[in-house]
Amino acid sequence: MNFHHKQQDKSSIKNTHPIYAYIGCRTTKERNARGKGINVYRMNQVTGTWTHLQLVENIINPTFLAFDHNEQFLYVVHGDYSEVSSFHVDKLTGRLTFINQQSTEGRNPVHLVVDPTNQFLIVANYMTGTLGVLPINSNGSLNPVCDLVKMPTALKHSTVDLFSKQGVSHPHHTPFDRDGRFVIVPDLGLNKIFIFTLDTSLGKLISHNPAFVETPIGSGPRHIDFHPTSSYAYVANELDSTVGVYHYDSENGEFKQVQIVEALKDGSSENTLAEIVVAPSGNFLYVSNRGQDSITTFSINQKTGLISYENYESTLGKTPRFFTIDPNGNFLYVANEDSDTIITFKVDKETGKLTNTGKIIESESPVCIVFSGNQNEEI
Repeated sequence: MNFHHKQQDKSSIKNTHPIYAYIGCRTTKERNARGKGINVYRMNQVTGTWTHLQLVENIINPTFLAFDHNEQFLYVVHGDYSEVSSFHVDKLTGRLTFINQQSTEGRNPVHLVVDPTNQFLIVANYMTGTLGVLPINSNGSLNPVCDLVKMPTALKHSTVDLFSKQGVSHPHHTPFDRDGRFVIVPDLGLNKIFIFTLDTSLGKLISHNPAFVETPIGSGPRHIDFHPTSSYAYVANELDSTVGVYHYDSENGEFKQVQIVEALKDGSSENTLAEIVVAPSGNFLYVSNRGQDSITTFSINQKTGLISYENYESTLGKTPRFFTIDPNGNFLYVANEDSDTIITFKVDKETGKLTNTGKIIESESPVCIVFSGNQNEEI
């Protein structure tokens, strides 16, 4: 790990808890990976500088990470395998301590989320098309799966079997909506977005009515994000490199498609979308392109929720599987999986434009970044 930064004036340091960044990666030879485990950094919110604090080694493919709502515990899936692990987070130092591990009762767990009550962890098993629910104990440890929901496997439109990732269920994302009422599950293999509620008295996922909304044939919905103040949701369609815009009724858990927009202007076919993020302001939307290796910026109409293409920026690396915006909305960090770098971009909050800061965090096979800590740090 190598990151060069300027020495900060200690007189400007405030007595507040810092922000910490936690980096997940791929580690196995089957993925041609070079990662060694979870890396922990201390982050300077003013300059975007990261200082390396800890490497938690001997962890297989910690590919997606999620905190509980008190940021006291960190949960980590082991991609391509069948496990999820829990860690205690030291809020003063940012360091991680292993607690325990449980099976997800499925293959290749991808996204995971803690429910709003901090009682359950929900994990999407991509390869076996299931959603697992695991109870969380007061000490952060996980109990065995208490509910395993098998997604539908029959594909309504058999004409799209030419897509290798199509034909069977591949749930890829499990976020709650902004109100924490519904679990929203884009299914890349079935071209549907499923809606569930979680019965916290029983620890069971319940299919909503309507149970899903269809996305375009062959689109492959991967990830979803919600507008922070308006009734709109935005979906990254991995296979056809489009962004779906939906009116979302949060009271009834209903989606209505209002727009489909291509993420690339050059019509490149050698591309798949990966991550999608709405800016904290709600004025801009960003998606990452694997193939073109870029971040596309869209502006969001605040009245209609519709998006307009603005521009794209090279990620200055290969395969941007993941990116995120820091808690204060100042910097966008891109994890280039196949070039072992995290690139720091300054975010212009007025125009949405991304500007390369020249700061590079060297990190092997990075695929996920999550932040914890005080959001008003000045260093």
